[in-house]
Amino acid sequence: MIERILELVNADANLVRRGRYLSTTFLIEVGDQGYLVKIIEGRIVSITPGPFITPNYSFALRAPRDEWEMFWTTLPPPGHHDIFALFKRGKLRIEGDLQPFMANLLYIKDVLASPRKLAGEKPGAAAVPVGRPRFEPIVGRYLNLQLLGRPHRLYVEEAGQGIPLLCLHTAGSDGRQYRGLLNDERITKNFRVIVFDMPWHGKSSPPEGYQNEEYQLTSKSYIQMILEISDALELDKPVVMGCSIGGRIMLYLAHQHAARFRAIIGLESSPHVAPYYDVSWLHRGDVHGGEVSAGVVSGLAAPTAPDKERWETLWHYLMSGPGVFKGDLYFYKVDGDIRDKVDQIDGRKSNLYLLTGEYDYSCTTEATLDIGKRTGAEVTIMKGLGHFPMSEDPPKFISYLLPVLEKIRSK
Repeated sequence: MIERILELVNADANLVRRGRYLSTTFLIEVGDQGYLVKIIEGRIVSITPGPFITPNYSFALRAPRDEWEMFWTTLPPPGHHDIFALFKRGKLRIEGDLQPFMANLLYIKDVLASPRKLAGEKPGAAAVPVGRPRFEPIVGRYLNLQLLGRPHRLYVEEAGQGIPLLCLHTAGSDGRQYRGLLNDERITKNFRVIVFDMPWHGKSSPPEGYQNEEYQLTSKSYIQMILEISDALELDKPVVMGCSIGGRIMLYLAHQHAARFRAIIGLESSPHVAPYYDVSWLHRGDVHGGEVSAGVVSGLAAPTAPDKERWETLWHYLMSGPGVFKGDLYFYKVDGDIRDKVDQIDGRKSNLYLLTGEYDYSCTTEATLDIGKRTGAEVTIMKGLGHFPMSEDPPKFISYLLPVLEKIRSK
């Protein structure tokens, strides 16, 4: 299978173009067989089987043969669909000089996954005709407020009417992730969907003086931000929903502020995530921070996600501000550990709902089911979805969300 990578990559002009700044040689170890892959300006010039007397490569990727074979299937099962998923499960070792690896992560991931094309192409989504020019039913405005003790200019979008539904985006991204919800009449006929870009994210600028500080999100500031924005918008018992870091903070709200909300919906919620890569790569002078950020999260989307939606999800990370994703992960991986408080959460009293995609290896399905068991929260495992359900495949996600919203509305 691996010998076919050369022709598959070189036949893909778009992939070659994306790797045009990379010239290196790296090692792929499949079981006990090694292969040197030599790349010059994005084109593979040779794949040479070992053994090798001396290490004449920049970095190495080593995994058992059966793990690679599962990785190369057309639709890999959860845990086999991304090299970081293999790495987190302890099935893949990454060694050597990681600078060319991390600086070209999106390209290298697609090079490694190219044999999947032999088993069959992923069906593409049918093109939707644009028709006459039209505006979407989304209103975007800037909210000027005192937030976290400082003046802020916060970008807010909303659509619909009825019960307020306040939505929180993932780390390093922004409110555009919820474009599907804001445009779905089945939701907006009963819910006023409100999405804001956190400070430093999207169209919300950092506060004055940001150039003299390092952004770092904490559980205390995150909770305060949500409560102050809800008060500024004069929301009466809103439903609050967040994903990833937003899913984690939902556990904090259920623990500390359940009475403030009609219901709490956690998407990809986990009480803790152990680091499985060095977050310092997200803000260094020798790599492009946006490209590294997108490369790191690219495998968190399900392999079934339509290419259009997957790449739009990644675009939000490609344009992330310097150090912003890293600053969010301080909360996600360090300060926001809530494992010791999960048993104190009453999921029924707080009206807590948890939805997790089966392909999410950051917040795993096992972690979500455990929270549900310990708190009494209602848990849904979403088939064919990953860590960014609302943006990687909006229609599929909404099919899971609508029954939850109907239960909340009926109460």
